[in-house]
Amino acid sequence: MIKLRAAGLTDIGRVRRNNEDRFLCDPEAMFFGVADGVGGLPGGAEASERTLQEVQLQLKAHLGRSLPNLEKIVHKTNEAVQELGQEISPDMGIASTLTFGHIRGRTLHLAHVGDSRAYMWRNGRLAALTSDHSVENEAKARRARGEKIFFHEVNRNALTRCMGQPTPPEPDLLAHEIEAGDRYLFCTDGISRLVNDAELEEILGRPLDPEPLLRDLIALALRRGGPDNATGVMIYIDAVE
Repeated sequence: MIKLRAAGLTDIGRVRRNNEDRFLCDPEAMFFGVADGVGGLPGGAEASERTLQEVQLQLKAHLGRSLPNLEKIVHKTNEAVQELGQEISPDMGIASTLTFGHIRGRTLHLAHVGDSRAYMWRNGRLAALTSDHSVENEAKARRARGEKIFFHEVNRNALTRCMGQPTPPEPDLLAHEIEAGDRYLFCTDGISRLVNDAELEEILGRPLDPEPLLRDLIALALRRGGPDNATGVMIYIDAVE
């Protein structure tokens, strides 16, 4: 049995006119996640909203039943976002990132598409559980396999996978064993691009409840200009029995 505390918060930031981030924080069902509408496309808020609505719907269908297939959930969600895109932006479509987790037993089952992130804080140390699906990271992975790949610096952070794309995105999947004392953060790039890993490690270790700790984290992003929406979900694992 898992005992946990969790909170989710979002802030529009200091520059954007709309908040295109959304979060999922359901401690009772143990569903958690974030989604961020992709910049440069219309309907970012609608894309992230539909993304997490569909994820929650699919996860709830498996409560008390078999372990959900997260890859299938990602693909069904991608279809739902595509369908909405055909309604509100038939020429360009809509798109969102997606990073979500479901705790079942002693395991956090995680799925990830895009450049939102999930982190674990354990025994004072921070570890990234996800890797951004960006042009730069994909080029590095292909170079490691011996391929000759080049990219323009301007495009280094461009996404290579997102929800709403024409072909079903391949999610990164992780089954992660949790321990008492763990802390997990799901966040959008309005936080991760402004707060480095060393700072995250210190902040996630503060003796605060999840909500005030998230407020500290978002406040730091805002003090640094708040150029994007800033959203996070914080989970504390108090006991694993």
